[in-house]
Amino acid sequence: MRNISDIIEQYLKSILHESPEGMVEIQRNDLADQFSCVPSQINYVISTRFTLEKGYLVESKRGGGGYVRIQRIELPAHSALHNHLHHSIGDEIGQTAAEGLIYQLEEARFLSKREAGLMRAAVSREILLVKLPYRDQIRARMLKAMLISLLGK
Repeated sequence: MRNISDIIEQYLKSILHESPEGMVEIQRNDLADQFSCVPSQINYVISTRFTLEKGYLVESKRGGGGYVRIQRIELPAHSALHNHLHHSIGDEIGQTAAEGLIYQLEEARFLSKREAGLMRAAVSREILLVKLPYRDQIRARMLKAMLISLLGK
């Protein structure tokens, strides 16, 4: 059985996918009522599953007429992808940013589920048992090498 956070995430992704603008505006309280949960649960889902690293831009306005706007940020065309990745990764990258980039590439179907899983395992801090900043530098070089190999078709 999936938990409520997974269900809310899938619902938001489905309405985002159906939106011609790639954007959705929701009322936090209305969504909480729809899923019989508290508004803080909606906040949790949005803040952890719809991050910039995962390819989403979130804008929030609080108050009586408040809303949350979620917009999908598309990856650049394949020809510009290498340049985008070089700038996104840089000389070092933290685990959260690396996993977010892998997630974004998997969502855009540049990576299979299996490839993404292998990459997440390889860039994990539990595997890269080196002190900072060396760990983030090694992670960046490994990530670039894997992506060049996978995407350089």
